[in-house]
Amino acid sequence: MNLVLGALPYFLTAFLISVLFTPIAKRIGFFLGIYAVENQRTVHHGRIVRIGGLAIYIAFIITMAVYVKADTTINAILIGSLILFIGGVIDDMFDLKPMIKLGFEVAAALFVLAFGGIELGTIHLPFLSIDSKAFSYFVSFCWIIGVSNAINLMDGLDGLAAGISFIMISVIGLIGFFMGRRDICVISLILIGAIGGFLPYNFHPASIFMGDCAALFLGYIIACLALLGFKSTAFITLGFPIIILFVPLADTVLAILRRKSQGKKITEADRSHLHHVLMYKMGLSHRNTVLVLYFVTFLFACDAVLMYFHEGWGLALLAVLFGLAWIFIELTGMINPHFHPLIGLLRRTIGHPVKKEDAFFEANKLEYARRPELPPREENEN
Repeated sequence: MNLVLGALPYFLTAFLISVLFTPIAKRIGFFLGIYAVENQRTVHHGRIVRIGGLAIYIAFIITMAVYVKADTTINAILIGSLILFIGGVIDDMFDLKPMIKLGFEVAAALFVLAFGGIELGTIHLPFLSIDSKAFSYFVSFCWIIGVSNAINLMDGLDGLAAGISFIMISVIGLIGFFMGRRDICVISLILIGAIGGFLPYNFHPASIFMGDCAALFLGYIIACLALLGFKSTAFITLGFPIIILFVPLADTVLAILRRKSQGKKITEADRSHLHHVLMYKMGLSHRNTVLVLYFVTFLFACDAVLMYFHEGWGLALLAVLFGLAWIFIELTGMINPHFHPLIGLLRRTIGHPVKKEDAFFEANKLEYARRPELPPREENEN
């Protein structure tokens, strides 16, 4: 009870500021004309402000200023987050070209690596120890850029990126508590408070979108917290964050593989992300799609906690979860309708699943080309 009472001020302060400031962010967005743009990938209607992330960021910064005594590392993280937040706001206002937006991400990552002292350090593998500063900084740099974009790519449905970030940061904070890292706990509590105050406005049907300013900011902070907190064995340093962030990271990797296999640029947007598959191929509603992805994220997060206490059981559960995820990827053709090595192996060995003309999943279709295009859904999507 003392721990709960001690944690409440950090969470509640950020929560209340976020709750109160989100309507103000909406007014600012209307005044400046910063609305979500309807295109072939989105199906929302009307004028919906897309700088709700302003409330998350302000709630986080104010609460950090009140409760946290910043050191060099914390200051570097905050300045780096400001760089990325500003880049996100500009993108929300003017739709920056991908390379310009990447420039802000690179600047934020380089700043925190140069002045914050955040990097992997020595990596101890079973048969090899990698003690190279250059390698450590390179992997850390790629990690920050990758996670920032992963959260941004998940921002496709009402409340999706915010809710998944809430779950991931909660688990990072919980593991930080088990590891005796008070700084990780406090920052995590403040951040989930800021997200929690915004989420009621953002959950379906959303009255405001968080925009790239918050998606990039949240991804950046999550990446930095992971690098800051999980420094032990190579598995904990690299494995824990990957398990916790499995859903957004997997969606990002699949998007890259899918676009490359189709001869597209990796920055070219499409409508084949995980949430699109659940909605348009599985037929789930907007709300249920988000709840399913919350649940999947929660399962992987629980596995990370289990692995902290018992690595063997954690690895066993991870193998099961990964196997189920891979079967889903093949069945739904998330990489390519013709790419299903595991299902192909099952057909050759046991004769199932059998291909049918009217099969539900793409991997079981006799002829993919005959499948008609699915009509747009009348949903509110950002």
